[in-house]
Amino acid sequence: MKLTVVGCSGSFPSAESACSSYLVEADGFRLLLDMGNGALGELQRHCGLYDLDAIFLSHLHADHCIDMCAYFVARYYRHDGGRCDPIPVYGPEGTEHRLTTAYADTPTASSMSEVFDFHTVKPSTFEIGPFTVHTERVAHPVEAYGIRIEHGGKSLTYSGDTGITPALDELARDTDLFLCEAAFTHGKEDIPDLHLNGREAGETATRAGARRLVLTHIPPWTDPQVNLTDARAVYDGPVELAAPRVSYEI
Repeated sequence: MKLTVVGCSGSFPSAESACSSYLVEADGFRLLLDMGNGALGELQRHCGLYDLDAIFLSHLHADHCIDMCAYFVARYYRHDGGRCDPIPVYGPEGTEHRLTTAYADTPTASSMSEVFDFHTVKPSTFEIGPFTVHTERVAHPVEAYGIRIEHGGKSLTYSGDTGITPALDELARDTDLFLCEAAFTHGKEDIPDLHLNGREAGETATRAGARRLVLTHIPPWTDPQVNLTDARAVYDGPVELAAPRVSYEI
């Protein structure tokens, strides 16, 4: 598998990065994890507008899904005059309604479903293209999911947005690459069931036995080097900060 960071800023785009969006590729199949603010423009550096095969939305906060409204425009009003065939979109219950409401001016209430084939995510194991995926509900104020993606004997786990939860520990068990949010700063923010800090991300990776940790979803007002240092203090494996346009072979 190949993982490319399209965007990794938390809450809102930074001067350097779009919000959460990650491209996973294997066997010619392209799966996009989240499409937050600014992600659609950056995505076009890595693949064509119509080259995605499926999309997974971890939850329905704007910094993880709002560019789906712009992507609707690209697929519905295709420049050659033909509408795109529906692409599978996996998201929490109410995803279609949330996106339709956010766009506010779709031709009809069902226009989104003409170019997006919506699938409701629940804790489960299923196939997306060549990938076997496992989804688990994580700890966030809205319905949110972490995802583990397996292919060719390798695994990638993406936390989405979450506080501390045993579900994430299990999802990341022995994973080859753990893409984990670290939005908060240890000793500064302490809000249960919302976000992890760098230390908590490192502790989760340690409990799970993850082989590699990549910290993501760090907001522009948070010092990423503090979170990196905090993670390294409690996790002995390789750990680094996510950065746009960086790719990983898994």
